[in-house]
Formats: sequence, structure tokens, C-alpha cells
Amino acid sequence: MRGRWGVPLPKGRRTVVVTGASGGVGRATARAFAARGDRVALLARGREGLAGAADEVQRAGGEALVVPVDMADAKAVDDAAQRVADVFGHIDVWVNDAFAGVFAPFTEITPDEFRRVTEVTYLGYVFGTRAALRHMLPRDRGTIVQVGSALAYRGIPLQSAYCGAKHAIQGFNESLRCELLHARSGVRTTMVQLPAVNTPQFDWVLSRMPGQARPVAPVYQPEVAARAIVHAASHGRRREYWVGGSTAATLIANAVVPGLLDRYLARTGFDSQQDRGGHGGPPNLWAPVDGPHGRDHGAHGRFDDQSIARSPQDWISRNRGRMGAGLVVGGLGAAVTAGLRRVKAHG
Repeated sequence: MRGRWGVPLPKGRRTVVVTGASGGVGRATARAFAARGDRVALLARGREGLAGAADEVQRAGGEALVVPVDMADAKAVDDAAQRVADVFGHIDVWVNDAFAGVFAPFTEITPDEFRRVTEVTYLGYVFGTRAALRHMLPRDRGTIVQVGSALAYRGIPLQSAYCGAKHAIQGFNESLRCELLHARSGVRTTMVQLPAVNTPQFDWVLSRMPGQARPVAPVYQPEVAARAIVHAASHGRRREYWVGGSTAATLIANAVVPGLLDRYLARTGFDSQQDRGGHGGPPNLWAPVDGPHGRDHGAHGRFDDQSIARSPQDWISRNRGRMGAGLVVGGLGAAVTAGLRRVKAHG
């Protein structure tokens, strides 16, 4: 049986923490958990976005708790987790999604900017995971979902700080997963690798490109990501989920012909990440952009007319047990063939 937003209804109510919940994928994910009737703690900096997210959670059927926090502050993250436990009693699911980014060649990113992206995007996940474990390990239960990206495996130009942080999350999560398995812990960790998503980040990211920042097509709606994250939270034994055919094609092509992909991205990666003319609003690297006189940006960016609302590959990933090994292999083989043809065509 399924509720609103296409997510399965739960057997029991859970307490879920979502970081980066004020906008984009985090916002859509909070809404999807709420549609199951879950209690959702919303962690982010932007107060207008948090207020909007809380309203959506309540209207979707969940219970909301707003906890303003900068994920780069380890003490503040610990305090936020304790606040959730004090109000809701425990934490069942922790979703790490908060991030920051800079769109610019590496040589044009200052050390302070690079450090800030790393502290929010990578260390924010580390601090969030540590805070979650402090509450999950004594109960010997819980699931931590790391929201990743195809860029956790495949670096692209103009996003060196973000790609570096996502690669670091990948390695950190694998190490932690091994430790939990060694301890035979009931706590699970899994990672969801996302494609390009239609979120407001491209309007508030710090950019030094001549055009306005944009995601590399194909672009998916944040609800596609949210469905995968909610599913991963209930199936934490899986080490990883790939969302979107473009993610599968990119990761497999990178494993097979990484050098060819380097040359392809060197040729296409600059133009494909910017629109001609104009720039976004003020960047949110150092402070939220929806301050006391700002606005709530919601989950969607400006690419609704270009975005994909459904992903057959994501459905296969979430239902691979039903599909059978042969069909999965066949689908991945098609993704590999398509990805390699695309790479070679531009090589």
C-alpha cells in the first residue's frame, strides 16, 4: 500500500533526521518521510526554508521538529541530535544531505572557500554520522543514509571542492560500513548515488563562471531522489543505490574507460554546466540566502520544464529482487552500451 508521493506506508512510525532539509533533495526527502507518517527532524541553516519544510511535513501527515544548525559545527550537530532525542525519544533514521559548493576552476577557488565546502559537505556528514551513532549504537538499531552522487566516483571540471568531498564521503562510508559489519552491529549505513537534480542550489551556489550555473542533463526531479532515499532507509543492508540511468552509465563508463571520460569531460564539462547570460542570487556558502528578509526556495529549481519525474533504472534498483538477476544484468548492460557510445561519440 502506498501513500502520497508514491512511497510505501510504514508498519510503524519512525523518527527521521534529515540534514539540508530546507531545500532541494533534503526538502523533498523530508516530505516523503512525512507521507509515511514519520516524525521528521529538519536540520539546516535557513529559517525560512525550515519553516516551509515544517509546514509541508505537517500537511503530508508527519510531525515536524525544526532544528537550525550549521553542519560544519560538530558541537552544534551533537546538540541538534540530542534535541531530537529529547523531543522524540530516539532516532531511527539519519539522512545526511547538507552540502555547499563552488562552481569555478580550482585555481580560482580560495583556500577558505575550499575549506568551507569540505567542512560542510564532507565533515558535515562525518559529524552527522557520529551524532547519529551516539544514539543508535546503544539501541543496536538504526539506519544512516549518506546522500551521494555520481561525482563520488567521477570528478568533473568546475566542481573540484564538491567532487573531492563526495569522494571522501564514499571512502569514509565504506570504512564505517566495514567496522559495523565487523562488530555485527544492528546499525546500518548505506549510500544513495544521485544524478543531476533540479534543485535551487544552482541559483545560490558561489560561481565564477561567465554563465549561470546549471546541472548537466539529463536532470531529475528531487522527488525521484527522495523515493530512493526513503527506500534505502528501509533497506539499509544494501551498501549502495544508483539513481537514474545517467548515474549508472557514468559510473560504469568511468570504471571501464576513465581516460576517455576525462577527455570527454574536458571538452564538454564547461559549457554543459552553465547557461548563457545572467547569474544567480547571492551565494549561500557562508550564510543562508533565505534570511529574515529572504524567501523560501522550496525543493525545485528553475528546470522543471527540463526535468524527469520518473526513473526506470531507479525502480529496477529498488526492486531488483523481483526483477531477477538476468533482467538487472541486461538493464545495466544497456546502460553501459549507451554510456560508452555517448563517451566515444564525443571522444
